[in-house]
Amino acid sequence: MNLLYNILAVKTKKSQYYSIKKHLKYIKSDQVSEHLIRTTLLSLFIVFSIGVILYARGYRFDPVRKQLSSTGILAVSSTPRAAKVYINGDFRGATDLNLSLSPGTYTVEVKKEGYTPYSTTLKLRGEIVEVVNPVLFPLNPSLSPLTNLGITKAEEIDSSDKILLFSENGNLETDGIYAFEASRTPLNIFQPLKRLALKSSLLQSGSFSDSNVEFSHDYKQAIITLLQEDSSVSYLISLDQENQIPLNVTESKQALLSAWEKEHKKELQKIFEAYPKEIRKIASDSFSMARHSPDQTKVLYRAKRTVNLPMVIVPPLIGSNQTTESRQLLQDHVYVYDRKEDKNFEIGSSDKEIESIRWYSDSSHLVFGEVKQITLSDYDGTAKQAIYSGPLSQRFFAITSAGQLLILSNLNPLQNPLPDIYEVGIR
Repeated sequence: MNLLYNILAVKTKKSQYYSIKKHLKYIKSDQVSEHLIRTTLLSLFIVFSIGVILYARGYRFDPVRKQLSSTGILAVSSTPRAAKVYINGDFRGATDLNLSLSPGTYTVEVKKEGYTPYSTTLKLRGEIVEVVNPVLFPLNPSLSPLTNLGITKAEEIDSSDKILLFSENGNLETDGIYAFEASRTPLNIFQPLKRLALKSSLLQSGSFSDSNVEFSHDYKQAIITLLQEDSSVSYLISLDQENQIPLNVTESKQALLSAWEKEHKKELQKIFEAYPKEIRKIASDSFSMARHSPDQTKVLYRAKRTVNLPMVIVPPLIGSNQTTESRQLLQDHVYVYDRKEDKNFEIGSSDKEIESIRWYSDSSHLVFGEVKQITLSDYDGTAKQAIYSGPLSQRFFAITSAGQLLILSNLNPLQNPLPDIYEVGIR
C-alpha cells in the first residue's frame, strides 16, 4: 500500500513539473512576442518620424530616378488673395499656395483680373522655403477728394500722417497754412483741417509758392521762410495748434536749425545702436538723409562718401533675399540696408532723388515719385510696377500708415485753377 502511494506521488510530481515547464515555455514565448511587437512599433515610429522630418524639409520620392531627392518649397501668397500663380509660364493654382519643386531657377508670376501683374525670378534650393508675397494694385484706381481748399503748395510732415497745406485763393478769411491728417473715415466726406496760420499774419505781398519749409527733429514745429520783395523772412509755427501771431525768427533761424539737426542726429544714433557694431560707425558717418522703414528694420539712405560695407553675417542667412548686393557704397548713390539679413541693395545712382522715395506702410516696398507716374517696387528695388499714372501736380504724393496713397491733383483745371488732395484707391 505504501509502495503504491509512493509511486503515485512520484508520478504526480513529474506531471506537475512538466506542466510548470510547459507553462513557463508559454510565458517565455509570450514575452518574446511582446518584445518583438514593441521593437517593431518603435522601428515603425522612428521610420515614420524620419519620414515626416524629411517631408517637412522638402524631400520627395522621385519615381523616375527611383530615389529620395531634396526639393525646395515655394510659398506664394498675395494681397488681395485668390490671384493666379504661374511658374515658368504654367498655371499652378491660386494664392495662398505652397509648392514643392526641384532646386533650380524659376520665374514666378502672380496675376489677378483687374490688377497689375507681378513677376519675379528666384533660385530655389533644396530644403529651403522661399516666400513670394506681392501686393497687387488695381489697373484703374479710383480718385477720392479729401480737401476742397485749392492748394498752392503741399509738404509732407515726415513720420506722421500729416500734410502741411498752403492755400491762397484771394480770400483773407481762408487763405493760410493748414495741417491735414489722413483718417480712415469714409472718403467721400472732406476730412477736417486744422488751420495753423492765416496768410495775412505772414505775408503782406508775395506768394506761398515761393515758400520754404524746414521741420524740427520731432516734427512738432516748422520754420516757414517766405520771400517778400527783395528779402526773406522766417517764422516759427507750431504744427499742433493755431499760431495767431507767428514768431519771427529770421535772425535766429540758423541757430534753431543747428539745434534741431543735433537732436535729429541723436535720435538717429539711438536707432543705429540696434545695428551690428561693424555697421554702426559707417552708418553714423556715411549715411545721409536716412529714412527708416516703419518697422525700423531697414533704412533708405544716400551714401555721403565711397566706402566698403563689411559683411556681418557670414555665411548669409538661409532663405535670405537673393537679389545681388552692393557692399561698396558709391558717393551720392541711394541704397537700402536690411539689418536683419545684413543685406545692402543699390536703389539708384546719383540721378535718383531720395526725396522722391517713400517707404510703403508694410516696410517691404518702396514708392517712387517719377515724372509721369508713381511706381512701387520691392524694398531691394526689383519688381517695379506702376500704381498711378494720372494727373499729378507738383510731383507731390504721400503714403499714410494705413497704406493710402495721397496725391495733389487738379481734375477740373478749366473751372478750378488750383489742385487739391486726393486719395488714390490702390487697396
